[in-house]
Amino acid sequence: MKIRCTACGRAYEIPDERLKAFSGTLTLPCPSCKAPITVELPQDTGGHAMEGGRERLEGDALKERILKTMKDLPAMPQVAQKAREVVANPSSSFKDLAMVIETDQAIATRILRIANSPFYGLSGKISSVQHASVILGTKTLMEILNLACSSEILGQRLPGYDLDAGELWKHSLAVAAASRIIALKVDKALEQDAFSAGLIHDAGKLILDPHILERKEEFKAFVERGDKTFLSAEQGILGFDHARLAWDACESWRIPEHIARAVGCHHDPTPSNGDLLCFVVHMADAVAMMSGIGAGLDGLLYTVHPDAARMLGLTPDDIGEIMGEIADYVDKTTQAY
Repeated sequence: MKIRCTACGRAYEIPDERLKAFSGTLTLPCPSCKAPITVELPQDTGGHAMEGGRERLEGDALKERILKTMKDLPAMPQVAQKAREVVANPSSSFKDLAMVIETDQAIATRILRIANSPFYGLSGKISSVQHASVILGTKTLMEILNLACSSEILGQRLPGYDLDAGELWKHSLAVAAASRIIALKVDKALEQDAFSAGLIHDAGKLILDPHILERKEEFKAFVERGDKTFLSAEQGILGFDHARLAWDACESWRIPEHIARAVGCHHDPTPSNGDLLCFVVHMADAVAMMSGIGAGLDGLLYTVHPDAARMLGLTPDDIGEIMGEIADYVDKTTQAY
């Protein structure tokens, strides 16, 4: 660090390693005129560093900063969560559900467009959100709502992750569809939660992308050192990954804990202590990666939990069938837009 005496104007260079034991404000006597020199030292409380003259946060410090400065709750979980609460209330009606959805006209418009697409075979027959809920049923309407809420958000380009516009959206659709298919095989009660968790499983990438972009060269160098994945680069450079960040974000968004946990454990369900939904979304993500849908380079290095297929009762033939089904689902759904 370079310091200068304001009394005599002499400048001095102090090796940074000599200052590591100090923090806050340090006063030193000028070697020339003996006047006091006040030095403001960077704070180092674990996870703080200086880069190019500015503070660089890492680990829990960076994660907390991101969560605190994160923008307001996106439409994806906000409208969908309110709608979920209405559906869970036995005294609510189709009209109540429609009123919640119609608070966001952009979302309501997208719902009508999707509901009237060839995918649902009702082209030109759905005139309102309430009409859609009556004709299609609550379960299908909730699926369309999740798709409508997430399409614009997940469809954006992520330069930090080198994902073109629409790649994350397609991958999320594939994971949502695979999650639902697998859930129907192991526990039908998990169907809707599996679809929802699969759709938002990579929300952490949306939040983390600008921070990845700031360190792009560092990430590139890390990944190029042997068989390193981008996920391991997140953990090695930042001290956490996009899945863990999404778990914390979902909790702050008041997403139900079991869905937040499945989102947070989608790369490694081990911390879930055998939670079935976590294994469903993990396996769905792996199948989508195997299919090459929005996988990126990490698809070749994806690690599947050794007990996942056995726990879910999936055979290689089952996985092959799911790959075909999700490819068809992604193709038909994206055409609806």
